[in-house]
Amino acid sequence: MTLFHFGNCVALAYVPYVIVYRCSGMAEYSAFWKCVQAGTAYLFTQLCKMLVLATFFPATEFSSDSLDVVGETLKCFVDLADLVGLYLLMNSIPAKGQLKFLIAGMGWATAELIMTRFIPLWVGARGIEFDWKFIQMSFDSNVSLIQHISTALLVWLWTRSDLRKSLFPVVLILLLLSSFRPLIVEILIHAGHLGSWTLLFCKGLFTLSIGTIAMQMFLGMSR
Repeated sequence: MTLFHFGNCVALAYVPYVIVYRCSGMAEYSAFWKCVQAGTAYLFTQLCKMLVLATFFPATEFSSDSLDVVGETLKCFVDLADLVGLYLLMNSIPAKGQLKFLIAGMGWATAELIMTRFIPLWVGARGIEFDWKFIQMSFDSNVSLIQHISTALLVWLWTRSDLRKSLFPVVLILLLLSSFRPLIVEILIHAGHLGSWTLLFCKGLFTLSIGTIAMQMFLGMSR
């Protein structure tokens, strides 16, 4: 039973990544090693962020019922380094435009999936007792996949000279919303007292909304 639960969680977390890779055209262009390059860029960016946070924003003691708005806001500003990392990464990928943001987003999301969810799933999902939090963790990884591809698309749109000038503020706002999503989630948790499934639904809706707007702008450019 424990192995069956573990298998379900792994399938829910990893299979959508394989489907996106196979069906998006990346497999046809043999983009696997480019995705590995993107994952390496993710690891380097996170290391730089950790050094900055440890140096300039030391941890402070707060109760579990309180929200450190200032600390979380500063962390979100550090998360802007992800946008810089994605920008530099896409400039170094020799591929067509649409493949650039797909490779960057896929590699970024896959590296995050392996680094943040593999061990919890391996240790926890194989436990004796069934726990819904591992199913939620698997669904959350799918939300992260959409988020990272959408963020990479927005960064790519920002670099386009043929994007209408009236859309640049929209792209900027969406990029800021993507970077400040952790703060928005924390505010929802403390202000709305949302349950885990409700919070997951809100995160999915928030990410899907940003992704839909970004895709509409991309399709508008392709016409």
